[in-house]
Amino acid sequence: MSKVKYGMIGFGGIAENRIAKEGFACDRSRFAPLQHAELVAATDINAARQSVAEGLGLKWYADVDSLLAAPEVQAVFVATNNLTHASLAAKALRAGKPVIVEKPLATTVKDAEMLVALAAEKKLSLSVDHMMVYNAWNIKAKEVFESGVLGEVNDSCFHMEFAFGYDPAEAASWRCAKVEEMGGPIGDVASHCFYMAEFIFQKKICKVAAVYLPKLMAIAAEDGAYIKFEFEDGSRGSVKVAFSEYRGGLGGTLSNLGYELYGSEAVLRSYGSLFQISGHPGEPIKIRLELDRFDGKTSSIVPEKISNIYQELIEHHARSIQTGKHINAEDGAHNLRLCEAAHQSARQGGKMVSIV
Repeated sequence: MSKVKYGMIGFGGIAENRIAKEGFACDRSRFAPLQHAELVAATDINAARQSVAEGLGLKWYADVDSLLAAPEVQAVFVATNNLTHASLAAKALRAGKPVIVEKPLATTVKDAEMLVALAAEKKLSLSVDHMMVYNAWNIKAKEVFESGVLGEVNDSCFHMEFAFGYDPAEAASWRCAKVEEMGGPIGDVASHCFYMAEFIFQKKICKVAAVYLPKLMAIAAEDGAYIKFEFEDGSRGSVKVAFSEYRGGLGGTLSNLGYELYGSEAVLRSYGSLFQISGHPGEPIKIRLELDRFDGKTSSIVPEKISNIYQELIEHHARSIQTGKHINAEDGAHNLRLCEAAHQSARQGGKMVSIV
């Protein structure tokens, strides 16, 4: 079966280094070619990115329309700024191209639901880049929970807290200045925590209650938030996100990007698995997963196999095209509902908000 040939709309730094070089294995010095997918083309409003794309062997298109019209481009990865995700993904779907969208799927629930409906109408696969579910340590955490070794799990905490926005240039970026573009810790990183909690526990979050952290930073977005969530079965957990926490520096910051699952027999602790890394040699920290038993024994849990999180996402999408078993991005729309509900709750003093 021939590979699905992708074109990338948007070719900034993350698109180049994470999606192209890692995800599509364009960095041949580190990765073997994918089995089901191949990146063949790119476009960006910044024409200066052409030489970079061509240096990776990609055909450059002057604009989105010409890329979508190219017969060689069978599917599309949208990696532009957040505000354009919905319009460009819709344009690609209407052109008959299956789509992967960088997180978030859209910047409003209405637009996200429009994309899900459009993909269903066109019978095309639509995915959002919730890549952390493919992290090998996160998959092991799900297996540990399901094994019952933790006993009765009655609490969990997912956290992504770091310093971003103290520098004026950072404060002016979309992450700190544009809440409407999913900027701020809730839209930027609580979104990851939400889908990861749902992945590990295999349950949907149906309620959230949130409060903003004390406002100490000179940024337009919230400094951070503490969020309680409730699953469909009534069990609860929490999310802690912030742009205001120094955490000692890079090492402390990256190792803090994780979670704890609290059971009656043991606690499972993750260090660094809520991040963009996969566990390859040479990455800035070593991901860890530790089982802390209440009998005094602590053990490290190591995956049998490590796969690149972006490659797994892309291959999953490509296989859905090859098999005709179309996937949708309802998880992306649901994720936006959770983020909107968290902001609504925080504005209402922490009132529990149900997800419609």
